[in-house]
Amino acid sequence: MTSIGGVEMVDWNLAAATATRFVRPGPEVSRDEARAIVAELRAHARSSEEHVRAFTRMAQPGAGGADAPHDTPVLVVDRPGWIRANVAGFRAVLKPLLAKMAERRPGGPGGAVLGAVGGKVTGVELGMLLSFLASRVLGQYETFAPASRELPAGARGGRLLLVAPNIVHVERELAVDPHDFRLWVCLHEETHRTQFTAVPWLRDHIEGEVQAFLAETDIDPGTLVERLREAAQALTGARPEGESGEEESRSLVDLVQTPAQREILGRLTAVMSLLEGHADYVMDGVGPEVVPSVAEIREKFQQRRASGAGRLDLALRKLLGLDAKLRQYRDGERFVRAVVDDLGMDGFNRVWTSPNTLPTKQEIAAPADWIARVKGAGDGASGAGDGAP
Repeated sequence: MTSIGGVEMVDWNLAAATATRFVRPGPEVSRDEARAIVAELRAHARSSEEHVRAFTRMAQPGAGGADAPHDTPVLVVDRPGWIRANVAGFRAVLKPLLAKMAERRPGGPGGAVLGAVGGKVTGVELGMLLSFLASRVLGQYETFAPASRELPAGARGGRLLLVAPNIVHVERELAVDPHDFRLWVCLHEETHRTQFTAVPWLRDHIEGEVQAFLAETDIDPGTLVERLREAAQALTGARPEGESGEEESRSLVDLVQTPAQREILGRLTAVMSLLEGHADYVMDGVGPEVVPSVAEIREKFQQRRASGAGRLDLALRKLLGLDAKLRQYRDGERFVRAVVDDLGMDGFNRVWTSPNTLPTKQEIAAPADWIARVKGAGDGASGAGDGAP
């Protein structure tokens, strides 16, 4: 349970309402334009599936070949829709941590009052962070998404979200061909969907690592609220007096790490770098065949990633650990490119054989070490000669 006496540690409804209230409005489009954009994104998602499978040589096990459809839905959503989906996802993933925190809260009427107040405060702070992120995410494969009537999910909980207003905003900001950009984004997100549907053990492996990380977390409710407030204050520019530069550079994850968590986080960082880098490599590899302006899009998009949106945006990215995610794209793509150049796509696909063939954090930075390890393991480590894990 995540509550005591019926009082939630986080007021999830308030988090969703706060985020929806404060999220920025999307770009102006007419009703007909909106319908056309949604239809085009859905069409691009369908065509991307075939392109990604052909390029990566990854197929969903037992799906009857490369043309078989995924069982995970593609949902084109607006910013409030993205918020609702992620509140549900956070609620599911954080349930064990919140249950642990609830057990530490004082009992009796005083504890219930404290919990009610704390739950609302945490809900507001979390809502402020989600309002910030909701205007920046272009697409997302939700690995642990709980299904609902308005937000369906696959048999194992996965679904692909494409955030239409954000895609339109960025394509206008970069002044690139909108049709090419929409397909380019879909190629990246479809690669993530393929990764999880073609590699049966991947979801359980990552979930196990995340839950192990949370199980090691020893943080009281007051500290959690304080950390969320620090992040929310970055949104408004309200910084505590005397805050040092060193503190500003720490992320929320850094603030709750134990030695055991650092080991787990190293493994998670490596696998996330692999997944993000692989998606970047695929979107650019497929691009020249189906996205005529891919070179222009990539150049402008990289510049946008690197520049951020000013000091406030950069400060919040650091606090949330989003700067680490940007490094994951770069380092992971470099790893994938080096391995494919050396071993070919079928050789690279050995990475999907088991958790033991995933690269370590050190190997992401030194692809030759992973190549040597996998080559040393011989044919017994591959099992992917046909390119399908």
